[in-house]
Amino acid sequence: MTISFPRQSARTRRFSLGVPRAFQIAADGSYVAFLRTKAGDDPVTCLWTLDTATGEERLIADPGAMDVQGEENLPAEERARRERAREQAGGIVGYAVDREVRQAAFSLGGQLFVADLRAGSVRALEAQTPVFDPRLDPAGRRIAYVSGRTLRVFELGSGEDRALVQPESEQVSYGLAEFVAAEEMERMRGHWWSPDGGTLLVARVDETPVQRWHIADPANPDRPATEIAYPAAGTPNAIVSLVLLKVEAASGRVGVAWDRGEFPYVVTAAWDRQGLLIVVQSRDQRSQRVLTVDPSNGEASLLHNAHDAIWTDIVTGLPARTGKGELIWVAEDRETDTRRITIAGEPVTPGGLQVRSVLGVEGDRILFTASEEPTEVHVWSYGPDGVERLSDGQGVFGGTRSGQVTVLNGSRLDRVGVSVEVRTPAGTWAIESKAETPVITPTVELIRSGEREIRTAIVLPTGWEPSQGRLPVLMDPYGGPHAQRVLAVQRAYCEAQWLADQGFAVVIADGRGTPGRGPVWDRAIRGDFVGPVIEDQVTALEEAARRHPGALDLDRVAIRGWSFGGWLAALAVLRRPDVFHAAVSGAPVTDWRLYDTHYTERYLGHPDEEPENYAANSLIDDAGKLERPLLLIHGLADDNVVAAHTLRLSSALLAAGRPHTVLPLSGVTHMTPQEVVAENLLHLQVEFLKRNL
Repeated sequence: MTISFPRQSARTRRFSLGVPRAFQIAADGSYVAFLRTKAGDDPVTCLWTLDTATGEERLIADPGAMDVQGEENLPAEERARRERAREQAGGIVGYAVDREVRQAAFSLGGQLFVADLRAGSVRALEAQTPVFDPRLDPAGRRIAYVSGRTLRVFELGSGEDRALVQPESEQVSYGLAEFVAAEEMERMRGHWWSPDGGTLLVARVDETPVQRWHIADPANPDRPATEIAYPAAGTPNAIVSLVLLKVEAASGRVGVAWDRGEFPYVVTAAWDRQGLLIVVQSRDQRSQRVLTVDPSNGEASLLHNAHDAIWTDIVTGLPARTGKGELIWVAEDRETDTRRITIAGEPVTPGGLQVRSVLGVEGDRILFTASEEPTEVHVWSYGPDGVERLSDGQGVFGGTRSGQVTVLNGSRLDRVGVSVEVRTPAGTWAIESKAETPVITPTVELIRSGEREIRTAIVLPTGWEPSQGRLPVLMDPYGGPHAQRVLAVQRAYCEAQWLADQGFAVVIADGRGTPGRGPVWDRAIRGDFVGPVIEDQVTALEEAARRHPGALDLDRVAIRGWSFGGWLAALAVLRRPDVFHAAVSGAPVTDWRLYDTHYTERYLGHPDEEPENYAANSLIDDAGKLERPLLLIHGLADDNVVAAHTLRLSSALLAAGRPHTVLPLSGVTHMTPQEVVAENLLHLQVEFLKRNL
């Protein structure tokens, strides 16, 4: 039986199931640990190793063969973490290792487990449940984890399990990342081990000042609403402090001292044999400080001060230090319009190579990702001999390295799957991807639009010929910060090809504000999403039509998007009905005062100081301008972009007498992993677009 693309995409969670990920290399290079489901339609993630001498794979932990409860018993903190991380699968979705990568700790169904990666054995531990975010100490003797907002330690030798610190109230937690850290800063953790395993650096989060919102399930009125602490723009954040806890001392607690009034955001921490570093950020995000911390008394000293007149960027993998103790950081080089890696303040990567992340540091060698061309992300290495690119071909790559073993994973433009190479002195092995092959093969044309060379993708129906007539156009952007849609990755266009095969010319454009183009491009949207974002979408549309004369019908142009893209889709029909004739707006931010502090204030400023930015970039006051068909879709369980955004816009449209359609999704969050929902959403959107174009 031939499966339809929407059904296959939904069943495989957009082809993410079966893809190897989360690689860790043993200190002696003898094996690589990783996560992967057994098949492309299997949502249960297992823990595996690959022998670097033979290339043989070994299944270490299979949740299906373990006596544990199912996903319905996950701790609330784990559900929230998966939502923040956009985790599509279940099972063992994360694990932590010791320094030698001999053991791996993970939670499953709220229980604690440890795996011996050499022996291939797994044992359950009698820890306090539910278990969240277990982390082995570097020496492999203890596991720190959170249960019920309390940080606990399990001794692997004796089996003793004890709380290190008790929260002072129901609003206080130890060892967890607060909402904005996980959602916007990519900091999913709230505790860090010292290299000797004797001390923990722990985040204390007090949510007392944060306003409370209530997420109800109208389809099930017998269930109470879920209360969440949501720091909307202009409102108080959680109070985050750091404490140092001695594992073996009954009263070994030391507070870390820094100016928390000026620098309330804790970006991250890094603790290596050279000492403890923390990074803190001001609320306006124009300053970040790298501080060294004395673990004996908690005193913090300034190591580096980063300042930018608009904002400072958070770069994954930093801070780090060379073997000599020199700070590895980044600089936004205005002369070359490039984000560059610096060592002790001196740039070591060339102008024009946009650094994306730091993957790891060994001695004086740095492994990192960067782009010469924004549609491609490659793995690079810096060392005494200079800069070298390790990945090849058009694509998006990542990886890790330890000693003489390097793991490179990537997706390419000339093939649909994900490849993983394990490079060793003895040869190269492949870790097999179990992901399904899509039933359709996309054909995409990547172009540069306008004077700004906006990266644009054009996807036409399979086998389409100009003699078949002009096509209605579907713009399909995200269009904003933190995410790219136009990448040299074939599988990224499978859904676009299916949409095109329904009779559309699909155009996707990454305008100003999207990543990978340098500081000037990033910061062009400060204070104004509307102008640059809409202008760049129109430019891309016009260039696509110019490249295919007579093919695109500019009198029938629709736009769809999700989250920021949902805001953009609704904005397009409200502000530019002369260009856009119908819109599908999924989970849109309609009033930026209802979105979180760290993201929104970064781009629009504090609403008390720059209220005009919020008025100009929100949609509610534009309701009376609607003259085009608009479909609003929103998950009622969304705790990121809450359903109030869509409901308030709908109320304003009704008050203005403007017809529109609202599709509420009961029980659905900001993601749509449910198979039936994901599949039928595609069909319903196409039906709406066809009817209205």
